[in-house]
Order: sequence, then structure tokens, then C-alpha cells
Amino acid sequence: MSATKDRTSRNRAASRPSRPFTLWREVLTAYAAPALMAGTAGVVTGQQDLAVAACTSIAGTSAAVAFLVGTWLRHGGQPRRWTTTTPRVALTAALVVTAVGAATLLGWFTAQWLPAHTPIPTPPWLERLRIDLPVSAALATTIVTLRWRSTTTTSRA
Repeated sequence: MSATKDRTSRNRAASRPSRPFTLWREVLTAYAAPALMAGTAGVVTGQQDLAVAACTSIAGTSAAVAFLVGTWLRHGGQPRRWTTTTPRVALTAALVVTAVGAATLLGWFTAQWLPAHTPIPTPPWLERLRIDLPVSAALATTIVTLRWRSTTTTSRA
């Protein structure tokens, strides 16, 4: 049997070099990707509010969540043991549910409670936060968690 047939997908994956997890790069990508995609869609379709939201609430939320989740995962360079041993899908799902829940509460608070209890007027863009924040949080958390997990070694003890 030839040597190439003996390889498993695990061996091939292990032999591929992987970029280290660099937080500033992840945050920059988390801002730039949605800003470019949603901004382009807003410009092409003539939706000025989408083009503005792309660079503010959508990309800003993605960058903030990427920073918070990435910082929490790195835990000062020493990741928590359970984050490296928990199955990738379970860890990602748990963090996404947590981030989306927090973003949903923040979106509701900002769009509903704040204008009702303060003299702040209710501009139309405030309603966008109820959707923009949770969706951006879900995408950023998923990408950063999977990216981080792909750069860490799992230690099964």
C-alpha cells in the first residue's frame, strides 16, 4: 500500500500550518467583513440606512463581540481547561447563545426601554438595533470561537 493511502484526514489537517490566534486581526476582520458586505448591499440597493448601519451597529457590534469573546477565550494566554476539551460545536453553541442573549437584551434596552424612560427621542435607526445586535453577535461569536478553537491544542487528561 502506498504511503499516500495511509494518511488520514487528521494527519493531513495536523500537517497544515495554522496561523496563530491574534486578537487584533480577528477584531479587525470582524469589523471589516460585515462593514464591506452590508455596506455594499446598502449602496447597491439604495438603502442608505443599511449602508450607515453597516459601519456602525453591524460592524461595531461584530468587532466588540469578537474582542470580548476572543479575550475571554484566551484568558490571559492560559485558556480554561473546559474550553479546550469541550467539543467544538458545544462550546460554540454555548457561547453563541450567551452572546445572542446579551445582545438581544441590549438591543431591547436601547430600542424600547431607554426612549420610554429618558428624554431621548426615538429615531428610526434605534429599531434596527433589535435585529443588528443579535445577528452580529451570533456571527462574530461563531467565527471567533471556531477560529480560536482551530489554533488551540486539545489536551485530553
